[in-house]
Amino acid sequence: MSKRALIQQYKAAFPSMGVYLIRNLTNGRTHVDASTNLEGAIHRHQFELRQGSHRNKLLQHDWRTHGAEQFSFEVVDRIQQRTEPDFDYRAELAARLALWREEYGVYGEHDARK
Repeated sequence: MSKRALIQQYKAAFPSMGVYLIRNLTNGRTHVDASTNLEGAIHRHQFELRQGSHRNKLLQHDWRTHGAEQFSFEVVDRIQQRTEPDFDYRAELAARLALWREEYGVYGEHDARK
């Protein structure tokens, strides 16, 4: 397959969107969030934590204290592509995020409480 065809295929692909969590395996603290680009969001969190510049100071503290090996990054819910042309993916994402935050007892955007 040519480079041009691969680029077109990539651009036409449905983005991976959904809800993910970052879990501290030592103390159980969990950060729940959602993204229209799951892989990109998870990589951003990992990068910021490794660099010591994560916006969630509690999460960053736990990373420094317990180490990277004590964290898991998990996708807990994916949104599938719909056939309806006017389907509101962002609204669906927000609704699912609210459900998962309730499930884990996490309510603020940057909450990492147990």
